Amino acid sequence: MQLQLSAAQRSFREEVREFLAANLPAEIAEKVRFGRGVGKDELGAWTRVLNGRGWAAPNWPVVHGGTGWSLIERHVFDVECRRAHAPPLSGFGFNMVGPAIIKFGTSAQHQQFLPQILNAELWWCQGYSEPQAGSDLASVRTRADRRGDAYVVNGSKIWTSAAESADWIFALVRTDQNAKPQRGISFLLIDMTTLGITVEPLIAFNGKRLWNQVFFEDVQVPVENRLGEENQGWAVAKSLLGDERLMVSRVSENKRLLGRLREILAAGGLREPTVEWGLAELAIRLDALEMTSLRLLSEADAGGQIGAEPSMLKLKGSELVQAIDALTFAAVGYWTAPLDSSLLGGNEGPVGPDYAEYAASSRYHHLGFTIAGGSSEIQHDIIAKQVLGL
Repeated sequence: MQLQLSAAQRSFREEVREFLAANLPAEIAEKVRFGRGVGKDELGAWTRVLNGRGWAAPNWPVVHGGTGWSLIERHVFDVECRRAHAPPLSGFGFNMVGPAIIKFGTSAQHQQFLPQILNAELWWCQGYSEPQAGSDLASVRTRADRRGDAYVVNGSKIWTSAAESADWIFALVRTDQNAKPQRGISFLLIDMTTLGITVEPLIAFNGKRLWNQVFFEDVQVPVENRLGEENQGWAVAKSLLGDERLMVSRVSENKRLLGRLREILAAGGLREPTVEWGLAELAIRLDALEMTSLRLLSEADAGGQIGAEPSMLKLKGSELVQAIDALTFAAVGYWTAPLDSSLLGGNEGPVGPDYAEYAASSRYHHLGFTIAGGSSEIQHDIIAKQVLGL
């Protein structure tokens, strides 16, 4: 069991730090640091910088452009990227559909899609949830009827992040209307420019376009764009959702947010005993989370079997993000009340100090962390079944 970095891993950490210091654009880091949005062009440029170093897809096999790093090294890399306020790359491409294409795709699909994902030339969104099928994905109703060498897709997907800027969508569709729910689903890769696709915005209460609803009306999708076998899309989806199950602790993001809280306090945020005590408690919780994560990652690197522990990491990591947000909110005080300047429609700057502007937006956005990637209730159920035998 490994709880401390080895000399080689510390050397690797320094290599990553030096690379980030030399290559991460200051204007991008500043946007991430303050919680401002990073544009598609900026994220694409940063992706290409990482790809040029061979570091864009640490979780991919080396033959497809991956790094060959251990899980511990991936953890170190992630922590250092977040520490430097580097923006996360597109998770839909690198962490979801990319690994699925590698595992289930044909050679032609590998050649078509993987290089474009690595070089930020192809952007993806996810078509899973539907108005009648949220967490119960086996209930999807969007149908794809086979007609010769194409499927004709009709239906809709909801809560589709980034659909307004995506080039392609990967979607679960029903290809057998009579089979048992999980056996009649296929996994399609669909070009978003195809005739019959409409994207409508879903606006959050803070005025931001965070999601979309995507409508399909007689959309023609070539059969060659199916990933895996027909009616076996459930297996693809399960594999996709499980590929990153050990990297769910959010240690790196928690470190970034806790460091940001310390900066806020140093810059004039509310300092009183309850805030100081809260900061110490959060630091202890984060140390415990990281030690637990390192223990599990080192066990996995050594070939050990991991059971329900990732559910615990997911629970504690997402809860810790929200706890840091709550204390940040208290430290910023009444400056959390004004709207983000980006929503005012003009060229006005922040009403209060820079560090306060996006504190409220970040807190409300992070409330979804205990839902995204498997809700807390689901994680508790997994632990109850697999650990307690209930």
